Amino acid sequence: MRSRRPGPAPPAADGEDPAGSPPARFVGWLGGLGAAAAGYAVFQALFGVLPDSLDGSAARYLISGVSGLGTFVAVWLAAALLRARAAAGNRGGSGPDLPGTGASGPLPQVFASAYDALVEQVCVVEDPRRGRLTGWPHSLGESTPSWPTSVGTAYGLHMMLDLGMPDGRLSTGELVDTLWRLRLPEGGWSARSQGSQARPEVTALVLGALARAGVPADRLGAEVDLCTAGFTRELDRAGWESTHVVTTVLRGLLRAAPGSPLLSLLREALADGAISDGRRDHLRCWGYRLQPPYGRPSPLHTAQAVVALDRAARVLGEDADARGERARTAREDGIRWLLACPDAPHDTCPDLENLHEEVRRPRADDPSRHEVLSVRHFTASWLVRALLTPGAVAVARAEGLEAEWRVRLDGALAAVWAGQRGGVWVWGRGGDGTELRRPMWMTYQGLSALRAHAVWMYQPRG
Repeated sequence: MRSRRPGPAPPAADGEDPAGSPPARFVGWLGGLGAAAAGYAVFQALFGVLPDSLDGSAARYLISGVSGLGTFVAVWLAAALLRARAAAGNRGGSGPDLPGTGASGPLPQVFASAYDALVEQVCVVEDPRRGRLTGWPHSLGESTPSWPTSVGTAYGLHMMLDLGMPDGRLSTGELVDTLWRLRLPEGGWSARSQGSQARPEVTALVLGALARAGVPADRLGAEVDLCTAGFTRELDRAGWESTHVVTTVLRGLLRAAPGSPLLSLLREALADGAISDGRRDHLRCWGYRLQPPYGRPSPLHTAQAVVALDRAARVLGEDADARGERARTAREDGIRWLLACPDAPHDTCPDLENLHEEVRRPRADDPSRHEVLSVRHFTASWLVRALLTPGAVAVARAEGLEAEWRVRLDGALAAVWAGQRGGVWVWGRGGDGTELRRPMWMTYQGLSALRAHAVWMYQPRG
């Protein structure tokens, strides 16, 4: 049973520098004299005060020598511990130092490396029909020549906005124009593997990126209407039953169309799709489907649902009606479920395993055949983002779960950090066993998780 404490402090960054407390300052001062000097001082002091009644000078030398040696070891270990703790504090608990990062720590270097990689690998091509395209394919470093895609360019635009566009080597306007030029003839957007029919999850992703880049609502309006009109249970049953699709559409429309009537319906479908898990105190969570068969309880899909419902709560509210209350209850149970992970260590536990799922839909041109969208999920990044939502912090604060919150967050963050190489996240090896896959969405999710954690943990000094 978890303990409950009245009025706990909210989970926050570590407070006082461990090297700044009075005992630590004393040990640091003593260690500054040198462990050997401290040991010798103790030896001399004891030898001078031990009584002559001891059996000869040899006993006095022995006692003083052992005490001096013990002091040497203790001071040396204490000083080493303080140095290690100070170094860990400078790293912000997010991973090992990178070569050449200097006093600023590794995170700015990761962001700079990511930006450089995006600039170096941007694709600029002249399309005879659509004009000049500036963006990215699905993955960085693809072995075959590839043109910008809707998915790759949308995630690239998100990253450019996160990184702050520090110079003029890339233009937000060119990326926005490219996304408009990649729009399908009948409106909307689709993934490279989905053909010529617009799909709601990709359309919502692009609309969210465009809205975040400052495209006005009146310009987005027609595309929002097409997206919402086409995403119904009758027209896209597979999409409505997919936790991934519903959460993706919900997040995109919350940015692009916060007044859309579809938002409340999507939130209701997500809340109603939660399932009870007897292995974790019958707390509710999510599987990969929102209708039977739901599949096994999934940390990845639970984190996606928590993020989407938390954002919806800030736009739609949760106190106006019974639907909002059901959404809040499901969201808070999902947070408790994530915090109840029974496995350890939490940087390698099964809750952090990356997943691969497929969304199968009948093809518009031949309903007897299916379109298959292959979706890979960076689970650790989703857990970081879910645990850093205001709702997750509030649950941890109110229910005395700060320790569980911090341990799970630190573990997920360590797993996120471990996945990057030079600011770019690596999924693993491709089907041919030789090519490292570096999907744009994975780097975006890794960067956004690290950025969210850095913002949350920041504490101004003084």
